[in-house]
Amino acid sequence: MSLSDLPAAPVTTLKPSLAGMTRAEIADALRGLGLPEREIRMRVSQIWHWVYFRGARDFGDMLNVSKALRAQLADAFALRLPEIVEEQISVDGTRKWLLRLQPVDAFDKGAEIECVYIPESDRGTLCVSSQVGCTLNCSFCHTGTQRLVRNLTTAEIVGQLLVARQRLGDFPDRERPTDGLVPSGEGVRAVSNIVFMGMGEPLYNLDCVMAAVEVMADGDGLALSKRRITVSTSGVVPQIERLGAECGPALAISLHAVRDDLRNELVPLNKKYPIRELLQACRDYPGASNARRITFEYVMLKGVNDSPAEARELVRLLKGLPAKINLIPFNPWPGAPYECSDWETIERFSDIVFNAGYASPVRTPRGRDILAACGQLKSETEKLRASARIAAG
Repeated sequence: MSLSDLPAAPVTTLKPSLAGMTRAEIADALRGLGLPEREIRMRVSQIWHWVYFRGARDFGDMLNVSKALRAQLADAFALRLPEIVEEQISVDGTRKWLLRLQPVDAFDKGAEIECVYIPESDRGTLCVSSQVGCTLNCSFCHTGTQRLVRNLTTAEIVGQLLVARQRLGDFPDRERPTDGLVPSGEGVRAVSNIVFMGMGEPLYNLDCVMAAVEVMADGDGLALSKRRITVSTSGVVPQIERLGAECGPALAISLHAVRDDLRNELVPLNKKYPIRELLQACRDYPGASNARRITFEYVMLKGVNDSPAEARELVRLLKGLPAKINLIPFNPWPGAPYECSDWETIERFSDIVFNAGYASPVRTPRGRDILAACGQLKSETEKLRASARIAAG
């Protein structure tokens, strides 16, 4: 059979969604409706307020927009968000959402991603994904065992925050869940922090990630401080400077080793951008200071990278850098080739780093029981869904 004999792909007829778009994209969408240029800026501001500040899901709610324009908008566009396919709530209050994305073309069946909400007494952190799958193959990370499907669009990245705020009642006049697991009180935001630590390597989707950060940080809408938005990278050195110069969020580095030979094994990207080059990019990161420290993530692997000598070498490597070290107990997954370091070993490692003058908090594992912890995203869902397909014949 030749390609010409294959049946034509179905035509996707979904209306474009304005939810998740940038200001420039909304302006272009309005131009497509034939709105006069002198009116567009005002209309963008109105739509922006309703979508990103009020959390509107219906154009009919936009009461300061003319009835005729509301009808035009409803005919041409939607306010569609990623669909929650499944919600899991951990015993510690962590929530994991499996989200189905709308097809991007006629051949896309609708990819799925996961994002995680972590409530604490003084903050609520949303861990967002930037790609469907991952290409880095880090040996300690279950997510990295999945093939890369595609990058997320700006709207799909922002959409994760909009879904979370809708689900958690984090827009004005919305009720919050009554399970007692979400921060509450007047002026308290359910989602106060964003970390790009979900599926994918953010700096391999840099344009969309930076555009999403700008939408999240816009003071007339979602209004998150860039100091509360952290982009984590495994070390895509050429893009680090651009991230800081053009966008300026907080930076986190997935380091995990102090020697190139070991990091080559744990984080294969190190073969392309070794530790020395990575740390120089960190020293040059625009805006880094003692007030805006770079976070270095270090997963604790039993007998692999957790010796006192490695703790001392970590201190030596980071000398002079405005740094904080997050020590992450390894989160196990089926078939993992590593074990988590003993607690005494982690504490000894932390003490060495702390006594050298660096903050070295040990990240409390959250959501392990629902595979929502660092390095566990999506894999179990894929496995379960594959099992279901096999059982269905």
